[in-house]
Amino acid sequence: MKKMSSLKISISGVRGIIGESLTPQLAAAFAQAFGTYTGGGSIVVGQDARPSGTMVKQAVISGLLAVGCQPVDVGICPIPSFLFLTKESKSSGGIAITASHNPKEWNGMKFISRDGLYLTPHQTEEFLDIYHQGEFYFVEPERYKSLKTESNPAEPHLRKLISYFDVDRIRSKKYRVAIDCSNGAGAVLAPRLLEALGCEPIFIHCLPDGTYAHHPEPLPENIIDICRTTREGRADVGFVQDADADRLAVVSEKGDPLGEEATLALAAQYVLGKTPGPVVCNLSTTQAIDDIAGRVGASVIRTKIGEINVVERILATEPRPVIGGEGNGGVIIPDIHPCRDSFTAMCVILEYMASSGKSVSALQKSLPRYAMIKEKVPGSAEQAFRLINLLKKKYENKGRLELLDGLKVRMSDHWIHVRPSNTEPIIRVIAEARNRKKATAAIRRLKREITALQGQL
Repeated sequence: MKKMSSLKISISGVRGIIGESLTPQLAAAFAQAFGTYTGGGSIVVGQDARPSGTMVKQAVISGLLAVGCQPVDVGICPIPSFLFLTKESKSSGGIAITASHNPKEWNGMKFISRDGLYLTPHQTEEFLDIYHQGEFYFVEPERYKSLKTESNPAEPHLRKLISYFDVDRIRSKKYRVAIDCSNGAGAVLAPRLLEALGCEPIFIHCLPDGTYAHHPEPLPENIIDICRTTREGRADVGFVQDADADRLAVVSEKGDPLGEEATLALAAQYVLGKTPGPVVCNLSTTQAIDDIAGRVGASVIRTKIGEINVVERILATEPRPVIGGEGNGGVIIPDIHPCRDSFTAMCVILEYMASSGKSVSALQKSLPRYAMIKEKVPGSAEQAFRLINLLKKKYENKGRLELLDGLKVRMSDHWIHVRPSNTEPIIRVIAEARNRKKATAAIRRLKREITALQGQL
């Protein structure tokens, strides 16, 4: 198989390895294309905390100035706060410099509409047409705007969170909360939010300098420090954010990681218990969501993977869904803002604990029991599609095939899912069953089949 480029261009934005596939020239060109696409005006520009962020941001600002836009530099800012601010400030759009959960050698750009949402697939196609054609609307130097700055970009988001949740009930509990911000953008807002909620915080890795003490993806194997801190600090709950703070992992008072799928499941169980209504989540999210919704007669709508796919369906569904998200720890409460938001997830979990009077481990026990295993194999999107075509023939008589995003096969006691990643040059392989033994057997069998089929590509 030929060598794959690390540059990924998808509905999740642009990501690449700094100095290899993502250069200042490339960042400036994408900014010029986006500025041309938006027709000028004010463009919010922010970053997560990774060390390369300033370099990419300066290139982006230069590109925006060249096409007559008014860049507004908000510095290091959590992506949920960034999205909220872009809409509230009535800007023409935004460019967030982040590679989310990818390792520190990566960086990228997420392109935001004036509504504070990621570009839809159709909008992305229009924007990328401008980029590939290189037809940028350059202006004369005398029409360049001066750079503006915003010193407190997370404030509108914080005010919305405080007004939405039952802050008095949470404050009355005086929860002790251990939190790991992954030395990422979440550290800008997490201390202020926990203070407003009357919590006693125990901070680790909460300096927003991008010096990641662990891999920024909040998986159980990456969050050993917060598990120990939660247990030894006798905290009521532990929270872990990814680098740009749109995803949240939860740790019980015993120091046990619940797994990222449990974040949305807990949030959905609480929200649906108060206000039954439709739920929107992606195709890879745990079956527990369907079980939880079924208890209150609520419908579950599944989408392709990618936050904007979930958001588009939320906005297009009547009656309006009460909650949505993805099983990677991304919780969306549409009434706050239709985006994945780790701060919203924290508030939901804390309010659930406070209203129920139960511990995190007790709440976890009330969730439907499933075991999910997520793995990945090297491969480009092109290789993934060819592989999926071969797997379709192999599984056409073994279960119910779903082709919305890659290949998902539902069998009597488990399901499997194979699809190309939107953010990395890999093929994602997932299996879920009622117990870990069954899920492990399914993922091993699937990977053996993939290895055998890759020889045919």
